[in-house]
Amino acid sequence: MSDRTPTPGAGALTAPPPDPPPTTSAAPTPAPAPGPRQRHRADLSASITVFLVALPLSLGIALATGAPLQAGLVAAAVGGIVVGRLGGAPLQVSGPAAGLTVVTAELIQVYGWRTTCAITVLAGLTQFALAHLRVARSALMVSPAIVHGMLAGIGVTIAIAQLHIVLGGSPESSVIANVRELPQQLSDPHPAALSVSALTVAVLLLWPRLRGRFGAALRLVPGPLAAVVLSTGLAALAAFQLPRVDLPTWSSHALPGMPEGPVLGLIAAVLTVMLVASVESLLSACAIDKLAAARAKQTGEIPVPRADLDRELRGQGAANMVSGALGGLPVTGVAVRSSANVRAGAVSRNSAIWHGCWLALATVLLVGVLELIPLASLAALVMVVGVQMVNITHIRTVTRHREVVVYIPTAAGVVLLGVLEGVGIGIAVAIAVALHRLAHTRVVHTVTSATALDPEAEGGGGGGGGGGEGVHRIVVRGQLTFLAVPRLSRALNRVPAGSPVVVELDGSFMDHAAYETLQDWRAAHEAHGGTVRLAGRAGARIAEPSAVHHCTPWTPWRNHQCTRPDTENPSGSEQPERRGQLVGGVRNFQRTTAPLVREELARLARDGQKPSHLFLTCADSRLVTSMITSSGPGDLFTVRNVGNLVPLPADPGAERGDDSVAAAIEYAVHVLRVGSITVCGHSGCGAMQALHAGGSAPDALPESLARWLRHGRPSLDRFAARDGAEPRLADRPVSDEVEALCLTNVVQQIRHLRAHECVAKRVVEGSLELHGMYFHVGDAQAYVLDATDGATGRAAVFTPVRAE
Repeated sequence: MSDRTPTPGAGALTAPPPDPPPTTSAAPTPAPAPGPRQRHRADLSASITVFLVALPLSLGIALATGAPLQAGLVAAAVGGIVVGRLGGAPLQVSGPAAGLTVVTAELIQVYGWRTTCAITVLAGLTQFALAHLRVARSALMVSPAIVHGMLAGIGVTIAIAQLHIVLGGSPESSVIANVRELPQQLSDPHPAALSVSALTVAVLLLWPRLRGRFGAALRLVPGPLAAVVLSTGLAALAAFQLPRVDLPTWSSHALPGMPEGPVLGLIAAVLTVMLVASVESLLSACAIDKLAAARAKQTGEIPVPRADLDRELRGQGAANMVSGALGGLPVTGVAVRSSANVRAGAVSRNSAIWHGCWLALATVLLVGVLELIPLASLAALVMVVGVQMVNITHIRTVTRHREVVVYIPTAAGVVLLGVLEGVGIGIAVAIAVALHRLAHTRVVHTVTSATALDPEAEGGGGGGGGGGEGVHRIVVRGQLTFLAVPRLSRALNRVPAGSPVVVELDGSFMDHAAYETLQDWRAAHEAHGGTVRLAGRAGARIAEPSAVHHCTPWTPWRNHQCTRPDTENPSGSEQPERRGQLVGGVRNFQRTTAPLVREELARLARDGQKPSHLFLTCADSRLVTSMITSSGPGDLFTVRNVGNLVPLPADPGAERGDDSVAAAIEYAVHVLRVGSITVCGHSGCGAMQALHAGGSAPDALPESLARWLRHGRPSLDRFAARDGAEPRLADRPVSDEVEALCLTNVVQQIRHLRAHECVAKRVVEGSLELHGMYFHVGDAQAYVLDATDGATGRAAVFTPVRAE
């Protein structure tokens, strides 16, 4: 929220505060959309920052692959210009990436540089063809554990190879050879190379940690550039005799030749480059989408469009064809440069294009400067990048999701055998793990001393307590398929006839064989006087209704037989029938839902409520709060009233009206410390219809209802003003004036919330967010309030929430 927001005193306001208009979160009030000049200025500034990051990294990656150093600059310039113009991720920056370093180095060793360039062209052509088949999202189905393991393996390979150059030597052709030669290299390091490398690493690690005003000014210079500049300065001042960057003239620049080698080997090479480049680019594009969305939410700017992955793959293919044809390295989307682009404030694809232009100029105008850079400095830079590819956060994530068994073999395979082999091992292990989890089901049979089941429980029939033996509990852990049927049958057959039984299922899938086995045994056991209660999935086949009809939150409520009385009311009065329907619904809850939520409700009863949101909405019976928010017990502190109104605080000493809403707000904000308040209106609101038809207190309304609707007068006044900034829906025109009033009312009630002192104080602190929401009942479509800025004439926009 804006820091200009006044903090009203308790009961000090009788009308909405004049400034600022309501917003939807604690972020700063959205500024007007930047004009073309401001957008160009932001992109120009960001392009320079990304250029300074990309320049040393491109040289370092070319050095690590063994390619001509100029090839790294060619790939970076082509990636920026071609992908920037043709790609589908506006803020992604492409160029040579560390993820392809090992692959490219191996290709150069096996086929030579000219054939490697031809392989790059063919890989780009393959990407271009796949993009037209619209299969880009298929690349995202690869397990994240395989991707992270592949990157970690590549990082280890890069780091070990570059360590030899850091120590003043030269790397071997394989990781094993590099490790074998490392002790000898450590015993005889090159002091000059080690000094330059140590300074590079120190600057890279310490630069982001600089503090204070001076440190903030220094951090405007990218860390990689600062590290290379300082290490180059050290080498020049100390007059170190070290190998330096050698950029050949364009006249001697190597271009691609006809591919030479075994056909199957060349096909495998093309597919490897295509696969690694595509997956890395598409995953990077998705990550940059998240960064851009987070920035837009924080700053209130207009969000950048989400990436079109098929178009992005097409742009990457075109860039690889151009880069390979010009003698450049393979091109991918690069997370380091792209994240720097977002942080630098880029707002369009122009930033990436301009950064490519600066790199193209650098290859012509800065050759003399670039040739001062020691190779040891570039090697240290790439070594740090390689180490950082073994990401601790990724390791924790795969460990938490029990995917480390896929991560480690993938990384080890990449290090010891190669990228393609390592990825193949990872895919094989992932499939084996998935099959094991599907087939491995634990069935445990225990006997508890609990009493017999509640006769109202599902499957309750007569029966008894099995001779006082207690309740038999069959717990099934895992997916229940035909492979687990023998174990399930053995456990069920150990249950004595007539005993009470609880069968607990915690898997997400049950096939036909397991379903019939369970249901047949259940019918036979109940026929012999036993009782059976099914917990978990309730014995229902996936995507098929159970034989016993029951209500769920996702099925229509109207005329549910399970909640209607067994017999019609002979008197014709609807009251007994409705009462019976309500009791039937409660009985159904006790039978089907209570066993599932009992443990969670017991925890909430013990720990107390700790909701994160105050949800203020209308009392309309068609608005089912838990359904449209997918919330459960303890999630929402809910306030419902006619018209989802938030009365303004009364003047001190004035006669007070209804304080129930204010009391709920103060309790939620002060005691429960909620972090968010949402005002939710809906279509067809009767309160808004009454306001629109007859003002704030039509004579035809009952006295109490008319008095309550006076709190909606500010919404009616705001609607009548029609100042050109009335709220609107993003995906369609507002259907009628009542819907327009419903939208206006949401915006106005958010403004009323700010008039409450407790709300205004926490909003200014930044610990409380205010949100608006509108639900169209007939379309089952929710809208969220994006922004309101009445001061600048920008209308409040309600954006539809779409399923991902």
